[in-house]
Amino acid sequence: MLNYIFVFLIVLSFAAYFYYKTKQFRSTLPIRKKWYKAKAGVALGMFIIAFGLNTCIIYPTLVGFAIATVFIVVGFMEAYSNFKRARHEGRFVQEEYELNK
Repeated sequence: MLNYIFVFLIVLSFAAYFYYKTKQFRSTLPIRKKWYKAKAGVALGMFIIAFGLNTCIIYPTLVGFAIATVFIVVGFMEAYSNFKRARHEGRFVQEEYELNK
């Protein structure tokens, strides 16, 4: 049952990554592009974390746990750094929109 939850999270985070990457390419304003890029990075980090947790369930061996740990740590670093960047740039998105009306 837990495996299905992680597979659902993997699919959901990949869909969010694809959505924000598409929004990034279609945006014309530079800050908004960076904001969407950071949001896509958060979704990618969540994808990597969910993949690592799913690896723990599928391969409950020492090697599986070691690989899962690497995925979880890398995913957490990716999600956290992009979350901070998205929060910082999110403050300027509305201001940039108002200036470029």
